[in-house]
Amino acid sequence: MAFENLELWWVTGAQLLYGGDAVVKVDAHSKEMVEGLNKTGIIPIKVVYKGTANSSEEVENVMKAANNDDKCAGIITWMHTFSPAKMWIKGLQNLKKPLLHFHTQYNAEIPWDSIDMDFMNLNQSAHGDIEFGHICTRMRVSRKVICGYWKNEDVQKKIAVWARVAAGVADAHNVRCLMFGMNMNNVAVTDGDRVEFEQRLGYHVDYYPVSSLMEYFKKVTDAEVDELVEEYKKLYEIKIDESGEEVYWQKVKNAAKAEIALRRVLKDNGATAFTTNFDDLGGADINDPNFVGFDQIPGLASQRLMAEGIGFGAEGDWKTACLFRTLWVMQQGMPKGCSFLEDYTLNFAGDKSSCLQSHMLEVCPLIAAEKKPKLEVHFLGIGIRKQPTARLVFTSKTGYGIKATVVDLGNRFRLISQEVECIEPKPMPHLPVASALWIPQPSFEVGAGAWILAGGTHHSAFSYDINEEYWEDFAEMVGIEYVKINKDTKTSELIQQLRTNEVYYMLNKALK
Repeated sequence: MAFENLELWWVTGAQLLYGGDAVVKVDAHSKEMVEGLNKTGIIPIKVVYKGTANSSEEVENVMKAANNDDKCAGIITWMHTFSPAKMWIKGLQNLKKPLLHFHTQYNAEIPWDSIDMDFMNLNQSAHGDIEFGHICTRMRVSRKVICGYWKNEDVQKKIAVWARVAAGVADAHNVRCLMFGMNMNNVAVTDGDRVEFEQRLGYHVDYYPVSSLMEYFKKVTDAEVDELVEEYKKLYEIKIDESGEEVYWQKVKNAAKAEIALRRVLKDNGATAFTTNFDDLGGADINDPNFVGFDQIPGLASQRLMAEGIGFGAEGDWKTACLFRTLWVMQQGMPKGCSFLEDYTLNFAGDKSSCLQSHMLEVCPLIAAEKKPKLEVHFLGIGIRKQPTARLVFTSKTGYGIKATVVDLGNRFRLISQEVECIEPKPMPHLPVASALWIPQPSFEVGAGAWILAGGTHHSAFSYDINEEYWEDFAEMVGIEYVKINKDTKTSELIQQLRTNEVYYMLNKALK
């Protein structure tokens, strides 16, 4: 029960025009529908019936209550009968939680032999939902609209997508991301406006001194390190290569010590995401006998923490760190996994042209094809410490997935997603890092070009288990631009969309 502390509130719209008996029937039907949805096991968050709203005051009260209840991840509204939409205005003005407008009906078919005006007056979703939809559109209320019969499995799966995204958005407003070091090497695409980021998406990003992290590092005991190393031996394939056994175990113990320190500082600061910077690792001279600091970037720790849902971004990339945390929250319980990844090296091979994804060390083992990734130690000649260091080495699963990123365009944030196909790489015996090889959709030439035209980053949050519907819902909930690249993308149409979007956001800003 990954989302057991959350609820989705179901509010049914009606009015007293048709008398008290009608409201009783509306209430009974609503309870049966909510119970039925919960029994399917498809929707991962419990749906809670919050009654029938028959007046402006009742609507406003339930919306305000939702805002103030941390368990409420979102509101589902359904108009059983005709619910005059002016009574929803004050409530919608107050609502701060995600909204799903469910256009459905209690009964599947019209009872042709018995239908009369009493039935017509009671079952007016075709009327009431359109009235409600109009006021949402007029008020520019962001929401998702799902149309279909409530017992239909495809419809229930759409609700489940929205529910998972609502959980991710709820979590985002509680995310604190610690930057151990800052954005590095004058990189533009991974930087941005952290104040606006928090206003719009909810994530709080703080610089955290590496010197303070080192205070935690110094307090880790040898016994704690040895215990964690024993855990590594059970989980991973031990592979001692060119470093030799003595250096291997020394570096593995250093990695374990870094993991313990990171876990404690994140816990003590209430943080669920972090970034590292291989030019800021604590300490000055690694050859000093009194040296205290990381011997290299804490790659193994980053890999293991990601697998447990801690957001991570390399090189100070706080936006991807936060987005990965949300991705992990959304897809809890799904089988194939997710990871932070970086576009690294191109492979031109006709219709199989692809891009190798990796990083210095930090790829999440949730996407590993191997059941037991290899725990290896190799030299890493980048940053201020050119030292051997420990990491998990594996190749990714094959299959289709989706990568996503958020970029700051100055006047707005843009969420970009792209469908990719992960394929089997040729053997790479001399590449001592985890990797994935993928073909951007709809082809390398179009897909890679579209990502560049949209302003995408070289870092991404990647998943096999979700699709672009999740990211589309996420962008709608937090109110940012969304650009999707998939098998249907055409370069000329994408360019036109980007130009049209630019005009829209410039005018929108001017009107405000």
